[in-house]
Amino acid sequence: MGTAWFAVCGVFFVFFQIATAEESPCVPGFESEPLIFKVNRKQLRPGTRLGKVAFTDCTHHKRFLFSTDDSRFVLQTDGLLTVKREVVLHEGHWDFFIHSWDSQGQKLTVPAMVLYHGHRHGNDDLNTEHHHDSHTSNSHNHDQTQMDSVTTEDAADPQIPILDFPKSSQGLKRRKRDWVIPPLSVSENHRGPFPHFIAPIRSDEDKTKTIYYSITGPGADQPPVGLFTMDRVTGNLYVTQELDREKQEKYVLEAHAVALGSTGPVEKPMEVIVHVIDQNDNKPVFNQSSYVAEVPEASPRGVEVIQVGATDADDPKTDNGIIRYHIVSQQPEEPSESMFIINPVTGVIRVNAAGLDREKFPQYKLRVQAADMEGEGLTGYTDVIIKVTDSNDHAPAFTEPSYAATVEENKADAEVVRMLVTDGDEPHSAAWNAKFKIIDGDPGKLFTVKTSETNKQEGIITTAKGLDFEKTSKHTLLVMVENEIPFAISLPTSTITVVVTVKDVNEPPIFEPETNTVSKKENLAEGSTVVRYTASDPDTARKQKVMYKVISDPAGWFNVDENTGEIKLRSQMDRESPLIKDDKYTALIGAYDDDQLPATGTGTLIVVLEDVNDNPPIIEEREIKVCNKNPDSLLLTVTDKDGPGFTSPYSVSLLDSAKANWIARMNSTKTGIILTMNRELESGTYNVGMNVFDNQGLFQANTVTVTVCDCSGTDVKCLEERIAGSKLPVIMGILGGILLLLMLVLLLLLLAKRKKPEKEPFLLQDDFRDDIFYYDEEGGGEDDQDYDLGVLHRGLDNRPEVFRNDVAPVFMPAPVYKPRPANPDDIGNFIDDNLKAADNDPTAPPYDSLLVFDYEGGGSEAGSLSSLNSSSDGDQDYDCLNDWGPRFKKLADMYGGDDTL
Repeated sequence: MGTAWFAVCGVFFVFFQIATAEESPCVPGFESEPLIFKVNRKQLRPGTRLGKVAFTDCTHHKRFLFSTDDSRFVLQTDGLLTVKREVVLHEGHWDFFIHSWDSQGQKLTVPAMVLYHGHRHGNDDLNTEHHHDSHTSNSHNHDQTQMDSVTTEDAADPQIPILDFPKSSQGLKRRKRDWVIPPLSVSENHRGPFPHFIAPIRSDEDKTKTIYYSITGPGADQPPVGLFTMDRVTGNLYVTQELDREKQEKYVLEAHAVALGSTGPVEKPMEVIVHVIDQNDNKPVFNQSSYVAEVPEASPRGVEVIQVGATDADDPKTDNGIIRYHIVSQQPEEPSESMFIINPVTGVIRVNAAGLDREKFPQYKLRVQAADMEGEGLTGYTDVIIKVTDSNDHAPAFTEPSYAATVEENKADAEVVRMLVTDGDEPHSAAWNAKFKIIDGDPGKLFTVKTSETNKQEGIITTAKGLDFEKTSKHTLLVMVENEIPFAISLPTSTITVVVTVKDVNEPPIFEPETNTVSKKENLAEGSTVVRYTASDPDTARKQKVMYKVISDPAGWFNVDENTGEIKLRSQMDRESPLIKDDKYTALIGAYDDDQLPATGTGTLIVVLEDVNDNPPIIEEREIKVCNKNPDSLLLTVTDKDGPGFTSPYSVSLLDSAKANWIARMNSTKTGIILTMNRELESGTYNVGMNVFDNQGLFQANTVTVTVCDCSGTDVKCLEERIAGSKLPVIMGILGGILLLLMLVLLLLLLAKRKKPEKEPFLLQDDFRDDIFYYDEEGGGEDDQDYDLGVLHRGLDNRPEVFRNDVAPVFMPAPVYKPRPANPDDIGNFIDDNLKAADNDPTAPPYDSLLVFDYEGGGSEAGSLSSLNSSSDGDQDYDCLNDWGPRFKKLADMYGGDDTL
């Protein structure tokens, strides 16, 4: 009975386990999240064991590949977490992440924390607590595990896991993504022997079949070929030679499995990633073989001097690539052997002690070391030359106790005085160069001070604007000197007094206002007053007289009274003059004093001319052409020089002489005239007169010359234009006729020249004929020509009845001439006024005299003018002139036609 009951219980227990398994399927992952490792000390030495990490991939595997994102910790394949490098829990905890992979290649991550709780058990052992948060619904408590600290040397060597080809999950297990094999790792620079075993790869099918294994990819059957090999029977993966991480940090291969006698693979190809583990085989290298820097003397502690830098070709994520800096030596070791300090992480070198003195130790040489493995591995070196520069520990001082200078008034940018200083700092340095400043005595900012470009210890004071003697005759300035950089220590500032005396000069009178604008009508009568424009003399102490003159008057319209400054109109103004811009006329008036060296000031007079209706409208088109048949109306443009109000609308009326043939009317805008032919006219030229009126009734007679052509419509072509457009034979015939006519004229001239009589002597006593002489012969001068100059005096000698009066006329009043002015600037007005007086002076030479101009002497080669008469040959035919066009029509009318006329 007991046995049967036991069997029933066993069966029930089996069914219970099966039901439980079906209700709680296995989920790959860490058994708790997060992982908390409690420690009772803040400083954790390398080798300290913190606890084990529980992980399952829902298979029979007991060892797994783990990794962390913090190189201070390392995980064995059995889950043992150990401190790799010293860790100090400054904040009481240290956070990082732990990674692993399930059987499907999915990467799983869990946060981890090393927590300090301040509890110690014993003197030498480190107690830790490992907290696991279960993923199951039945477990809500934290399991705590305590273990003593051990070193990594005490731990057993990790077992190499077997990489299985992936299988599809059955039952309640699901495959989340394509399977990826956990990466393998091989240390670079491995010395062998080779081939070196990495890991076995097998297929579950090897239990029933004979399986052959192989690998492909870069490093296997692709370059570099043969770097990795696989045992065909066992599936063991080997590396055949040492690797170099700096050339390639990982290799991606594919593993294949085929069955004996099968035509296809028994497994899908499996990706195998081999990571090359970095080794410390590269030492740090500085960016520069040597460095040069400067630091001012007397610099306080902490002043940054320079930053050095080095690089390491090893993996920067590991200790192999982590660099630390250190100053190995300092030369000289005065006044302290540690005058400088370097930041071990950043490489920044700073001043570490006071006492830098350029005069004693102008330069330091530092030997700087860079070492990887956080300062404990391979090393590289460089030299840093630090030059101690001069600091501003001497104040500049003036060489003179004070300065005095004199400057003329009204001069801007005039040099007043140059000041010299001395300085004990290094010459031509920022601590030696002087900088000047006026600190008192110049409230109006009348002066400026600057450092000389050529001598940095010389200050130059100049006037910023003109000084005024009448306001202030003396200025007392207080000038301070300092350096371009602040003093390194507390030093007194040097100052000096500069007394500037202003020298009085003759200043020109000043117009008030400087620009005077007045408005006047353009028809202002001559002699009328335009404006009284006066100036005052700023030299009040000199009691000088101010006088006036016109400096610029382009149109010559104004006169100014020398004493009062009253400007009067000299001649009529014209708003339509080309000298007028925007109805404004500008003249320049001068005012000068009576000093021995007069000073002249200027004022601008602007006269705004008010328009009057003084210009009648005119027609722009003076010559036009029109056809006499079916002509089109002609539009004539009307313009008026006057301004708005005196122009359009215009009106027009034809003169009586034009009304019979023409009609004139205004267009719709009253700005143009429409001229229309009243009837068909003969071709010819017609003068059409018309009066054009503006809106004020001012008019002017305008004459338009209209050429009426024998044509029709708007295509106006006159006779001469038609000839110009004839065919080539007609043109050639006309040109031939003209050429023959010219040859005939030349022949007649040659014949006339042969018949010329010989020249007779000038002024024969008994020959008083009117002869024609040539006056266009200039010859080569009197010295080489046979000319009788006495003939010029024979006119009156042969006319004794004529008397010449070469004396000034009497009983006629002479005009008054102005005397020469004292001011040279008035010479222009003096010449203009006296020239007008001379033009109207009847007593001024040359006097009116009777001269003889009607006798030219005898012996003319040409015949007498009386011999020129009409030809008696009545057989000449002039009818051909009618064929030569309208230009020869008058000649044809005069010489052609009926003989009875």
